[in-house]
Amino acid sequence: MTDFSLPFEDDDAFASAGLRLTVDLGALVENWLDMARRSGRARTGAAVKADAYGLGIEDVGEALYVAGARDFFVATAEEGVTLRLYAPDARIFVLCGIWPGTERLFFENDLVPVIASEEQLTFWMSVLADYGDYPCALQVDTGFNRLGLQAEDAIALANDVSRPASFAPVLVMSHLACGDEPANAMNRQQLEVFRNVSAAFEGIEASFANSAGIFLGSEYHFDLTRPGIAIYGGQAVNGRVNPMRPVATAEARIIQTRMVKAGETVSYGGALQLTRDSRLAIVSAGYADGYMRSQSSGGVPLRQTGIAGGQGFIAGHKVPVAGRITMDLTIFDVTDVPEKLVRAGDYIELFGKNILVDDAARAAGTIGYEMLTGLGLRHERRYIFEETDE
Repeated sequence: MTDFSLPFEDDDAFASAGLRLTVDLGALVENWLDMARRSGRARTGAAVKADAYGLGIEDVGEALYVAGARDFFVATAEEGVTLRLYAPDARIFVLCGIWPGTERLFFENDLVPVIASEEQLTFWMSVLADYGDYPCALQVDTGFNRLGLQAEDAIALANDVSRPASFAPVLVMSHLACGDEPANAMNRQQLEVFRNVSAAFEGIEASFANSAGIFLGSEYHFDLTRPGIAIYGGQAVNGRVNPMRPVATAEARIIQTRMVKAGETVSYGGALQLTRDSRLAIVSAGYADGYMRSQSSGGVPLRQTGIAGGQGFIAGHKVPVAGRITMDLTIFDVTDVPEKLVRAGDYIELFGKNILVDDAARAAGTIGYEMLTGLGLRHERRYIFEETDE
């Protein structure tokens, strides 16, 4: 296992935090190595945008760099500036591209802009006229209808013999719209379009596969894969067992436990009426912390669809959310947990190894990405590096 030095931890702050997040960098690295193996002959990069999916771009970036990652994808130049300190000789691609006034950030920090529109392409050509040769990447839209040059425009650009010699992309890339649905015909349609584009840019590396695309097989891998959610333990492909190791564990401190009589109601709107005498645990995390109100056990539209509300985990037991989740507090029904095992000051897992982040997300009617990136600013974070026996 790769040697990795963990940063100084403020153990007292973590031990007393109302909401705390543990990030297992060992699991993170194992997940990235798994994605690298699945990528076959393709080199494997890493998407670390949105503060490494909410887990901390500094520590995540350094761990992946030490593990061997040399191609990183961030959303903004500012993220790239931060990452550069922890990945000194890696290629850092900025997915939202370059705009007037940001040139110095790119040049001084050796960041690679991903040109994603005609406006950016025009500006980039003017930059090259002033500054000379500098690498870029091209984002091509193959059917997603998000960012990217139109495929036919990209091919015309590739064949334009009058384009400036200083314009020399190092990567052409696109993004799958339905990669998490392996049987979706759109995957094959996008693949054929991207093959034509990449062929036009002969000799330039191509990247098409995100986490889900890696699972689609080798024809989607091209030269460079760029896994994201799978690295962080999330489910990349719908309807399949998730093979990735959980990375992030969120826990909330119990502020109070209380006995409530059958027939009484719980939380705003009296959305839950108890059918038995119950013991409740009130924890210090709510929707202001990213623990979504839509996970409430009642009183929210999602419960009318038949999807069960959120759960926590404590002392070997899964415990349901009771009533509506509020801004700073969530209530759990811990009646079925032995009383001596649940006390004020203990922690309930909101998601992690026992409540998978994707299961928590489904209860909220969303995806694991949003659960991870939506954690608020009030949590304390620590990093561990647990090695496997493999």
